[in-house]
Amino acid sequence: MSSLPSGSTAALSRPVVVAASVWPTLVSKRLSVMPALAGVTPASRLEVRPTPQMVSSGVREIDTLTGGLPCGCLTEVCGPASSGRTSVLLAALAAATQRQEVCALVDISDAFNPHSAAAAGVNFERLLWVRCGMRSQKSGSPQRHPSALLRAGSDTEKNENARRQIEKPVEQALRVTDLLLQSGGFGLVIIDLGDTPSKMARRIPLTSWFRFQRAVEHTATVLFVIGPVPCAQTCASLLLKVSGKKLSAVSSQLSAKEPSEKTSPTHAQLLYGLQVQGELLRSRLDRKPARSVTTAFATKVRAG
Repeated sequence: MSSLPSGSTAALSRPVVVAASVWPTLVSKRLSVMPALAGVTPASRLEVRPTPQMVSSGVREIDTLTGGLPCGCLTEVCGPASSGRTSVLLAALAAATQRQEVCALVDISDAFNPHSAAAAGVNFERLLWVRCGMRSQKSGSPQRHPSALLRAGSDTEKNENARRQIEKPVEQALRVTDLLLQSGGFGLVIIDLGDTPSKMARRIPLTSWFRFQRAVEHTATVLFVIGPVPCAQTCASLLLKVSGKKLSAVSSQLSAKEPSEKTSPTHAQLLYGLQVQGELLRSRLDRKPARSVTTAFATKVRAG
């Protein structure tokens, strides 16, 4: 049996005309029937979220472009290998430790270089370095990263073993990050996904990033993530893409006056600088129209 009220089909197809003077009365009666809407605040009365406190990223050009790193938010820096993302990480870490803040670095692929960090000015007394998925190296056998085995290996079993070796550190990093953010007291928490394959980084659930973002909200902690591709999606309040613009090198070939003098090979070059280009892809800190802004900065590299 149909639930429609009885009536002619012609009456149902006709529009209902209501006088303007009667409309407010009908609306008030309708709202009285639906008491659940009484607690809904109109969008025009919602309070604007205050702008978060900004701290220096350690790079003057990035601070000019973005205003710094927002506290209580998730900031993501993505880019391919040799794009300058590690230099941005070290600069942010050095700036935070110089502000006397306690920092934590979740190193998934064990790629952190203490010598480069010391050269950048990082204070190790205020740094907690968490090394995930540390592997024991057998004597006499070279150590290769699982991602290299995953790309180079042709055997299905080898690829599966390499994939499991990558997944385990990522799972460890997610659990460690959750514990660090819940404990509080850190001014900067960094997740280094730089050497993690792009497919593996994209497989991190969005719920994890949402949980991290809610954990740092209303705190003074800066959650800083670097990776090959954007992973946090809409949970990131600030998304910055970096790319290597130009390698600055000087030839080390020496002109020998005598045949007995040793000369360097013609192809030998000494790397002394890297020009990095940064592009602001997303910023949820203001309500300005969407735009793409770029900047460039130089970084110094020491031979190790």
